[in-house]
Amino acid sequence: MLYPVRLPTFARLPPPASVAALVRWFWIPEWQIAPGRVSRQYLIAFPASNLVVGPDGVELSGPSTRRSHRDLSGTGWAVGALLRPAAVPAFTAAPAELKDTAQPVDLPDLQKWVTEAMTGPADRHRLAVDAFADWLAGVVPAPSPEALLANAMAELIDADPAVLRVEDVAARLHVSTRTVQRLARRYVGLPPLTMIRRRRLQEAAQQLRDDPGTSLAELAAQLGYADQAHLSSDFSTILGLTPSAYRSAVTPES
Repeated sequence: MLYPVRLPTFARLPPPASVAALVRWFWIPEWQIAPGRVSRQYLIAFPASNLVVGPDGVELSGPSTRRSHRDLSGTGWAVGALLRPAAVPAFTAAPAELKDTAQPVDLPDLQKWVTEAMTGPADRHRLAVDAFADWLAGVVPAPSPEALLANAMAELIDADPAVLRVEDVAARLHVSTRTVQRLARRYVGLPPLTMIRRRRLQEAAQQLRDDPGTSLAELAAQLGYADQAHLSSDFSTILGLTPSAYRSAVTPES
């Protein structure tokens, strides 16, 4: 979320052990927007697909290549699963075709179970996650060794700031760069270099929110950019505004 303070209510829950190889985490926004008003939520999504349940159905959201937004109005909720690469083939054979888009999927049992949980008691978030996880565990096959390797690829890219090139990923996983590219294409739908760049931009945005006094030149060096200009160009291309403009937007007025 690029502007977390604007989000009405948001919860992130870890997956049960039964689906830990399939889901990175579950996320649940809830909102009550005054009549006639709209809350626009901007985000720079993880390089991954999401399976999202709402009161009106289920949709599969593919990996994004740019800043996106959702307009919230009225009263509502959603329960989303940030899918690990290993889960993706169970829902699409071509995740690249879902880039920057979402499509409805006919999963009535999943929608029914999660909706029943979300209309329940105060612990509805945990109940909804358990219902979602039970459904996934029952329909998604156990990941193959290749699928687990795809998980390891994504985890490495996301967790290790020293990984700056596709060759770095290949060396850490002890595979060829061609294998890394194939895994990313089949299980993510984005090139591995795009995944690396996305992680760096998410880190940049987080750092600017947490520490507005951060030097942009130092931030660029920390994230492996050649210089501040390259960071600014990447930031502007994907997020639609410069790092300085974003910092100003998220810095509380004194």
